[in-house]
Amino acid sequence: MIINLALILTVLTAVTGVIVALDKFVWKTDMADSRQAPGGQQILVEYARSFFPVLLFVLVIRSFIFEPFRIPSGSMMPTLLEGDFIFVKKYAYGLRLPVTETKVIETGSPERGDVMVFRLPSDPSINYIKRVIGLPGDTVVYERQRLTINGQPVDLQRGEGSSWNVPLFVEDLDGRVHEILVTNPEFSTRDNTYRVPEGHFFVMGDNRDRSKDSRFIGAIPEEYLVGEAVRIWMHFVPWNMPDWDRVGMKIQ
Repeated sequence: MIINLALILTVLTAVTGVIVALDKFVWKTDMADSRQAPGGQQILVEYARSFFPVLLFVLVIRSFIFEPFRIPSGSMMPTLLEGDFIFVKKYAYGLRLPVTETKVIETGSPERGDVMVFRLPSDPSINYIKRVIGLPGDTVVYERQRLTINGQPVDLQRGEGSSWNVPLFVEDLDGRVHEILVTNPEFSTRDNTYRVPEGHFFVMGDNRDRSKDSRFIGAIPEEYLVGEAVRIWMHFVPWNMPDWDRVGMKIQ
C-alpha cells in the first residue's frame, strides 16, 4: 500500500489549525492557569499549538518549494544512481495545491534536457523521473540510439570510460550536456517516430536500454508534472557507507 504523505500532512495541518482557531476565538483556554490539573481539551490545545506551526511550515515547503525524493532504480544512470536522494523544485512548472495537484499559479514550463519528476498517468500515486526530450508539437525520431528532433540530429559523442560495463556517450540537448548509457550502440529499443501532442512532453531515461519511458508509456500530460530535479543531497544504499562525493551534486 502506498502512503499518501501529502494527504496525511494536509489533514494534520488542517486539524491542528482548526483546534488552534477554536481555542483562540471560542474556548480561550488559559495555559497559565495551574490551579487545576489540565483536562483533555487543554492537553489537545497544547499539542495543537505546538505542532501546527511546524506542520504548516513543512506543508508549504514540501508542496510549493522543494520536495525530497529517493531514486529507486537505475533507469537514469549514470546521471542518477539507485540510492540517490534528491531535491525536486516544485515551483519550476507551476504552483499546485497539495493532494488535488490543481495548478493555481503558472511559473514556467519544462525545457528540453530537464530532469523531470512526474506522476505516472496510469497510476498517479507513483512518481517517475526521466529527462525531457520532446516538447509539445515536436517530432522525435529515435533510431539506433540516436535522437533527431524536428529534423535536427542531436549531438552524440562517445564518452571516456564507464564503470557499468556498457558504452558511455555524451549527449547535448539544446546545451544541456549529459551522459547516457547504451547496451548496444547498433541496436536500440522501440525505434520509432514519435509526435508529441500539445500539452504533453516526451521523456526518456539516460540508461536508454533500461528505462520504461515515453517509448512505452506515451507522452506525459502537463497536469501530471511534479517538478524539476535539481540537487542530490544524499546517496545511501543499505549495508553500504554513504557516498559523500555525491552530496550536493547539481543534476545535469
